[in-house]
Amino acid sequence: MHAQKIHMDRRAIPSDATESLWTAEDGWSIRRIDWAGGHEPRGSMLFLPGRGDHYEKYLETLAYYAARGWRVTSVDWRGQGASGRLLADPEVGHIDDFSTWIADLRYFWTRWKAETPGPHVVLAHSMGGQLAMRALVEKAIDPDAVAMSAPMLGIQTAGLPLWLNHTFAKMMCSIGRDELPAWKVSEKPLSPMHDRGKILTGDKDRYEDELAWWALRPEVKLGPPSWHWIERAIDSIRLLDRPAMLEKVQTPILLLATTADQLVSTPRIIKDSKRLPHAETLIFGKEAAHELLREVDAVRDQCLSRIDAFLDMHAPVK
Repeated sequence: MHAQKIHMDRRAIPSDATESLWTAEDGWSIRRIDWAGGHEPRGSMLFLPGRGDHYEKYLETLAYYAARGWRVTSVDWRGQGASGRLLADPEVGHIDDFSTWIADLRYFWTRWKAETPGPHVVLAHSMGGQLAMRALVEKAIDPDAVAMSAPMLGIQTAGLPLWLNHTFAKMMCSIGRDELPAWKVSEKPLSPMHDRGKILTGDKDRYEDELAWWALRPEVKLGPPSWHWIERAIDSIRLLDRPAMLEKVQTPILLLATTADQLVSTPRIIKDSKRLPHAETLIFGKEAAHELLREVDAVRDQCLSRIDAFLDMHAPVK
């Protein structure tokens, strides 16, 4: 299966995209990017990026869906990208609680949905998938369909029980390390920066797009998360593990994952897919790393084609 090729400069904002700011309910300024979708849009798509991400990383995928007729929007989460920072150290990823992001999403969704043509769908990656799933459970959003790339429904724990990792994170917060980075560099503990690319994607050029954007727009770069972020992330993951949480979600969901993921737990994704009433999966192996939508063409094309077929089935043109 091969997706339609989009020829573009991945290191420049496309001329048909518009960058702007919107204001959250509490007055926080949050960055967004939009494609209009043409005179008769296929529908509207909201892309939710992962931890530490900024929408520039996904311009190629966003442009792909805009070219297919979708009215595409993406936002930088509060405290990430160019949506400000929450700590004095701008390199540390932080949030008071994941419910803050859910509140931002609820507020944005209500207004975005009212202003855009249906059907309305969500495409989410990693932490964006965790937040999208919680938003579905909490009825903060009501999309026609959702596709998730390597959703953070669980995290890699080096073989230790999740509750033990949670206990350790709570202890680190209790001794005053809550706003300090949980590790020094890269995307996981004990991982040197020169290994970061391999953890994220097998496509060297696409990985270097992110580094290029860091040079072009230094304000979007974010380093490791704080211990408080770790503790709140595990709490959010454990919340979704409670009985009757995922089982009540009626939205069609496509879960894309890889067994070679070094950041999120693919066994947890597979387990949760069986709890969801209307879930489909596409699972890769060693040929794919965490950032499936930024992988080599052989993987990325399969993801895009499967998402296209899924949306055609569950979010047809109205």
